[in-house]
Order: sequence, then structure tokens, then C-alpha cells
Amino acid sequence: MNPKLTRRRFIKGVIASGAAATTTAAWYSATGQERPSGFVERLVRINVNGQVRNVDVEPQETLASTLRYKLGLTGTKLGCNRGECGACTVLVNDVPTYACSVLTHSFKNDRIETVEGLESANGDLHPVQQAFVEELAPQCGYCTPGQVMAAVGLLRENPAPTRDEARHALSGNICRCGSYDSYLDGVMRAAELIG
Repeated sequence: MNPKLTRRRFIKGVIASGAAATTTAAWYSATGQERPSGFVERLVRINVNGQVRNVDVEPQETLASTLRYKLGLTGTKLGCNRGECGACTVLVNDVPTYACSVLTHSFKNDRIETVEGLESANGDLHPVQQAFVEELAPQCGYCTPGQVMAAVGLLRENPAPTRDEARHALSGNICRCGSYDSYLDGVMRAAELIG
């Protein structure tokens, strides 16, 4: 006797298969058995903006996709999706990183910071964001989150950069509107606000 496939049975099957996939890692840990080579956990814990988050990720899933589509942090933009434009720049342990060209599984023990994590507890903008506003740096704004994160990374490492050092730090971020000088002015103003 062949049971009829119904919507309810289909949904139960999807839920069961998802649960099985995410609990495989726990089973290997609990039984003490060695994981097969090539095994990748589906449910990972990552530290994003100071919060440890559990997220179900595919083995080939990029950090940018996880941040945008699983965690709803849409400030991380997808531009070229191959590590060339910088729109997806986030900070990993304070180092600017292209989130579109790294896998989420690589960052289970790291501190990830997105543009959403820069806002202070009382809602004030980060000095870099404030300086960019004051210098009218953004035009269309698509590259702005990546520019902000690259600038924050620079100023954490070097709070008083020269204009050439700032230019070098932002050189991995492409601005479609050509607003490079305004972004550099913003970095220099932010350095004054921080210093």
C-alpha cells in the first residue's frame, strides 16, 4: 500500500530531514565517534556584533549570504560577489574582510562585526558614520557600508592615519559614483573626532 503524498506529509518530511541534518554533529560528539573526512557541521555558532548566534549554513555558504539572508543583516551588500568591490566588507577580529569570498564555517571562533554593530547603545552613529554624513561622502550609498567598515578597521589599527594611509586602506572598496575624495575627507574627519 502506497501512502498518498499530502502537503502535511511533505512538510513533516522536510522538517525531519532538516532536524536530522543539523543534529548529525551532536550525534558524533555524543557517541565519541570520529567524523568522516569532509564532514561539515550544518548548525554553527558565530559571534556577530557581540551576540553568539546559532545558524544553519550550507557547506559552501559565504559569510555575506549568511549575514544577509539568514541573520537579516542587510548592511552587508553583495556587489561583485567575488572579492573585488568591497561592498561586503565586515570586520573579523578588527580586520576588514570581504564577506562574499569566505565561508561561514571558517569563523566559528572569531568576532564578526557588521555595519549594524557600530551604532552605540543610545543610538548615536559611530564617529566614522558621523564624519561620512558631515562630509557628504555617500552618493548612491551602495558602497558606503563597506567603506565604513574599512575605515573603522583602519582607525582601530591607526587612529591618526595620513591621507595616503587612508587612501591605501580604502583602496579595496570601489565607489560607482567616484566619491573617493569625499570618503577620504570623512576618514580624516573621523580621525579628528576619535583623537
